[in-house]
Amino acid sequence: MAAAPRRLGPPTPTPATEARMAALVSPSSLVRELRERRLVTQPKAARPPRAPVSRSRTWQEQLRGSVRSVEQLARALELTPEELEGARRAEREGLPIAITPYYLSLCDRHDATCPVRQQCVPRIDEAKEVPGDLVDPLGEVDHEVAPHLVRRYPDRVLLLATDRCAVYCRFCTRSRIVGDGGGPVSIERLEPAFAWIAAHPEIRDIIVSGGDPLAMATERLDRLLGRIRAIPSVETIRLATRVPVTLPMRITTELVRALRKHHPVWVMTHFNHPKELTPESIAACTRLADGGFPVMNQTVLLAGINDDPDVLEALFRGLVRARVRPYYLLQADPVLGTGHLRTPLAKGVAILERLQGRLTGIALPKLICDTPGGKGKVPLLPDYVVGRGEGTTTLRTFRGEDVTYVDPPIS
Repeated sequence: MAAAPRRLGPPTPTPATEARMAALVSPSSLVRELRERRLVTQPKAARPPRAPVSRSRTWQEQLRGSVRSVEQLARALELTPEELEGARRAEREGLPIAITPYYLSLCDRHDATCPVRQQCVPRIDEAKEVPGDLVDPLGEVDHEVAPHLVRRYPDRVLLLATDRCAVYCRFCTRSRIVGDGGGPVSIERLEPAFAWIAAHPEIRDIIVSGGDPLAMATERLDRLLGRIRAIPSVETIRLATRVPVTLPMRITTELVRALRKHHPVWVMTHFNHPKELTPESIAACTRLADGGFPVMNQTVLLAGINDDPDVLEALFRGLVRARVRPYYLLQADPVLGTGHLRTPLAKGVAILERLQGRLTGIALPKLICDTPGGKGKVPLLPDYVVGRGEGTTTLRTFRGEDVTYVDPPIS
């Protein structure tokens, strides 16, 4: 009798397993701690419940049911005059509105300072231009080497596979192009990009972005990754996505099964606040990790949302418990109309200095500024070198102590 075929890859987690994992890494204790410090909104019994929004629909139903108009937004949330005016402007001429029912359910209906609400609800401040604002802050147009393909580094390229996202974040680096109606780019239209990659074998790493590639249909995404894998010089593929945060039900067993045959594939996701670490989003990250996908997180530092060391500590600890590695803490790009959401560079350095030493190294991301004009990322660090002598360097520790390090003798 023939032996049963051996199943490759990790076993598919059962719903009960996923529920246990979500409970294990649930940030509820962190949220309680933050409430005590007044860093997240306290629930008030006198308030009516949030607008009823289903969090159990399929991902396709979530996308079809997304809020996309001022009228829908005003029914779901009590908009301030600044939000109402900003939403009307966005509907006319700015970055479009798109909020999934799931992500909308995380917004406080009554409080405009809600950290989730500030990320997805337009404000009239988006009409303001401040010094340093740029339409294309990372110089992607100038660094385009083929249609939909951007090269800013020697060994990697950025492939812009779609202009659509599940949610349009108000600080989006590519607000100039996302949501313009083009949708996913066909494999045929991407062929010049693939030909360029194949002709440049020094390119080893492909970052698939947009828009959000995981907002595309599974079959389309499978074909796209298969086409990239057909290029012999490509070693790693990265999927830049906010879907685990804004549309976690998209991370299905079917998707994981379809994509893991293209390994090594890394998932670069984008949690900005501990309020986004819900049982649903944690379950999505668990499925990805169990499918063999390393999951890395890039947090954008945002004024009034997460520019506080206690908030970021809670976020980073929660991510590590969910098997997500905090990778970058990004200085917000100087996108036109986002000045109200950006912080001074010194603020991020001060926060990183507070976290150094009190937060385990696996939970401490690099603080990065992606320099304007597409000149590349620069790591930012507190100045721990306080003196240099002949063969000696004096360092300041996270406790504030000065310690001298002696170099070995030069032979």
